[in-house]
Amino acid sequence: MTAGADSAGPRGGENDPVTDVRTTLERIREAARRTVRDARVPTGPPLRPTWRAWQFDVLVAFVIGISTVYYAIDNVDVVVVREIAPGVAYTVVRPSGPGGLAFMVSLAVVASGALALRRRCPLAVLCVVTAATLATPQSVLRLTFYAFIIAVYSAAVYSPYRVATLAALPVSVVLVGTSGDSVTPIVPNDYIALLILVPMAVAAIGLRTWKLRTSEGRTRISTLERERAEELRRAVEHERARIARELHDVVTHNVSVMIIQAGAARKIMRISPEEAGEALLAVEAGGRAAMTELRHVMGLLTMADEDEGSSSGADLTDTPEELTPQPGLGQLESLVGRVRDAGLPVDLTVTGPPRPLPPGLELAAYRVVQEALTNTVKHASGARAAVTVEYGPDRLRVEVTDTGGRSSGAVGSGRGLIGLRERLAVHDGTLNTGRRLTGGYRVEALIPLEGP
Repeated sequence: MTAGADSAGPRGGENDPVTDVRTTLERIREAARRTVRDARVPTGPPLRPTWRAWQFDVLVAFVIGISTVYYAIDNVDVVVVREIAPGVAYTVVRPSGPGGLAFMVSLAVVASGALALRRRCPLAVLCVVTAATLATPQSVLRLTFYAFIIAVYSAAVYSPYRVATLAALPVSVVLVGTSGDSVTPIVPNDYIALLILVPMAVAAIGLRTWKLRTSEGRTRISTLERERAEELRRAVEHERARIARELHDVVTHNVSVMIIQAGAARKIMRISPEEAGEALLAVEAGGRAAMTELRHVMGLLTMADEDEGSSSGADLTDTPEELTPQPGLGQLESLVGRVRDAGLPVDLTVTGPPRPLPPGLELAAYRVVQEALTNTVKHASGARAAVTVEYGPDRLRVEVTDTGGRSSGAVGSGRGLIGLRERLAVHDGTLNTGRRLTGGYRVEALIPLEGP
């Protein structure tokens, strides 16, 4: 019941009026604190004028200063009688004597000189020029009035303190507008044409600048679109080259082994049917391995679903197989075993404690061994090969050597070694190839590793 009465208090009029007043005053005070705090926080970064902007501001301050100083000198000791109505005259007495001249020149110099900082300190310039305008006699208001207009514009455009600016602008305008006898400065007839032509010229220059910037923006967008298209084309070419390397590595190795096994089976078919059958089994195993890796590579292109992948696999092989991960150093035993079945004696040596490596790096090392053994099978019949994998603290070393053999006469294109160098370059690795002094060929890959 108490909670209900408290919640119904505001509607029932049971609250203390003094408490309501205090609450309202606290809210007003808190709002004032927030306003003062927000006024001191910039809503954007301070403007950093360029050298051209500095030069322009100094030129504006100099021109206005010269013109207002000349106006002060020309109007000292001058009494002007103006007829503001038929038979009603208004006498304007301007400052006179050396003191009056010094006072007017000082106001003109202060108001115009402050404009040199109108972009860097717009609010401070507005305060200085407003004070000079308020101190200016109404009879010579033109000394500071034009500088005041420029200061108001600069504060509105360049000040990063938006809250303080929105508060200072109306205060300055109201103070200047209500000070003195509210007699606005009269513009001589000689300046009418100038005051009309100057805004027109400024508007024309602004329109021309806007058109130039629009044209530059369109040109920049067109250039960016062309660069993007060129980058996309290069990315496509790079992807095609990568897929071509994958296909080369997969097809060349497996097909080379299959050809050798099939040739051996054909030669011993009549003499030793059992050995011929083993060779044909090796051909079948090589074909299945090739199809597995080909499906993996083609899956990168087609991105087909599992049903389509399994159905296409069933069409190509008798027993559908699921896609396997990219080969790595853990599959070297299987690779060496297939090469041994093809008739090339291979020794595999692993030194150092094996440790997990990035899949891309393991794939690159695997392809080095695969390509080197494939070249040995194709170009060095009767040779003996050795594979060494060395896990170092800061690098992985992969070496494939052979003892040399009978050349088949076929000349390779060298694309396989080029592809290996590109693979290793991705991991900051190097590839060293060349003939050995004792005969045969040597392929060595050095790949830097991170600390274990």
